[in-house]
Amino acid sequence: MGLIDDTGDEKDRNFVTALARGLDLLRAFDPGNPELSNTDFAEWTGLPKPTVSRMTHTLVKLDYLNLDERTGLYRLGPGVLKLGLNVLVSSEMADRARTPMKTVLNGPNPFVSASLAQRHRDEAIYIAVERSKDVAALSLSVGASMPLFFSATGQVILIGLPEDVRESAFEQADRLDPSLKPQRRSTYLEALSEYGNQGYVTGFGKWRKDVVGIAVPVFSLDPARAYGLNVGGHAFHVGADELKRHYAGNLIAAGEELSIKV
Repeated sequence: MGLIDDTGDEKDRNFVTALARGLDLLRAFDPGNPELSNTDFAEWTGLPKPTVSRMTHTLVKLDYLNLDERTGLYRLGPGVLKLGLNVLVSSEMADRARTPMKTVLNGPNPFVSASLAQRHRDEAIYIAVERSKDVAALSLSVGASMPLFFSATGQVILIGLPEDVRESAFEQADRLDPSLKPQRRSTYLEALSEYGNQGYVTGFGKWRKDVVGIAVPVFSLDPARAYGLNVGGHAFHVGADELKRHYAGNLIAAGEELSIKV
């Protein structure tokens, strides 16, 4: 089932549900699923297959999807790429973060990477990445995502949001998947406690078992926006104690610098 949630917009006469559902088809793609069929989309969204077929036909016409006639599979089209590039070009925060992110990497381990992420619904999306030159460093890419509620970077984004915006994010996620409601709240409260005690949140196996990292919020004057700044790497190259000892100070300073300039 996909992540369309128009239950909170029943009384919003300006909310175009068809547009929201069309955009949600584009969100079904990820690095592990670069090609999808109408059946896949129907399972993702819970929509009838004829409805999905009309949507994908329209998205193909607009160059947001490419269709392989032989296999019946869709790929993201150049229209999506253009939109993404326009976002990056207009992102002042990503540009401002470059130098502070490089300072975060100042330390003894050549395998660490730093990244900056922003919330999109129930995900944290990378908008800037600085990685070590070592080929064995954690490979991160702009546009990749991680869970908002169950990664250190996502949790610091939640910390950085105003209370009403944060509660709205929880409520939307709870409607879509009530089974994880207690876990969302408990992991957030643990992260909030960590942040209060040490100035950063740890992500030692929270998101992926083979990845360690620490993260701090970057606060914004825009109440709808907050960012998460992190540093980390593969667990077999980067140690948790090493991150705390050599990189936490740099990370906290960079987060404060970027927050002040927002």
